[in-house]
Amino acid sequence: MKLLYAEDEPAMAEAVADILTYHNYLVDTVDNGQDALDYALSGQYDGILLDIMMPRLDGLQVLRGLRAAGCRTPVLLLTAKSQLEDQIQGLDWGADDYLPKPFSMELLLARVRALLRRREEYTPNLLCCGNLTLNQGTYALSTSQGAVTLPKLEYLLMELLMLHQGIYLSTEDLLCRVWGYDTDTEVGAVWVYISYLRKRLAALQANVRIAAKRGLGYTLEAEA
Repeated sequence: MKLLYAEDEPAMAEAVADILTYHNYLVDTVDNGQDALDYALSGQYDGILLDIMMPRLDGLQVLRGLRAAGCRTPVLLLTAKSQLEDQIQGLDWGADDYLPKPFSMELLLARVRALLRRREEYTPNLLCCGNLTLNQGTYALSTSQGAVTLPKLEYLLMELLMLHQGIYLSTEDLLCRVWGYDTDTEVGAVWVYISYLRKRLAALQANVRIAAKRGLGYTLEAEA
């Protein structure tokens, strides 16, 4: 699951991003409202965490801009305890939930789990292509011939391919969506991880292949 987290206080941003990453979320972190709006509109996120007090645009302005643009990604507002008016306005403008500061990390994780359950488009726990199944809860990639638990980056790449079967995704798109929009990772890493996944498919005797087309990128397709 991929989250966008907007927070301008560095220590808080680092602590929250670390705990979310530890719990297997992929997190893009921004420190101002304008970047939050730009990232949210250009990226594909499962959930957005918005602090209200931010420079350039505040969280409520970001929220209003997202909903006006038709973005339906679930939003969790992070507010000060005294900001009752902001909490009400945020809910009226389309926020899915709010969490007053200060908060415990356990409560934040519970709110994030609840937020992701509210996604408008339901994504099943099991993704299938041909004789291949990917379990989104356990990271297990399997066929009738066996199963393997994928490391995090391999899982995220396979999940993305599974969710876009038959659609070519460019190398740059895969790099941004899996490694994050502000990554310093070279595009060659995508080819390396595609190679890892192809070896997994061969070992599992999957009747599925990762096809490549020059100028278009990669897609997952079941073999005839």
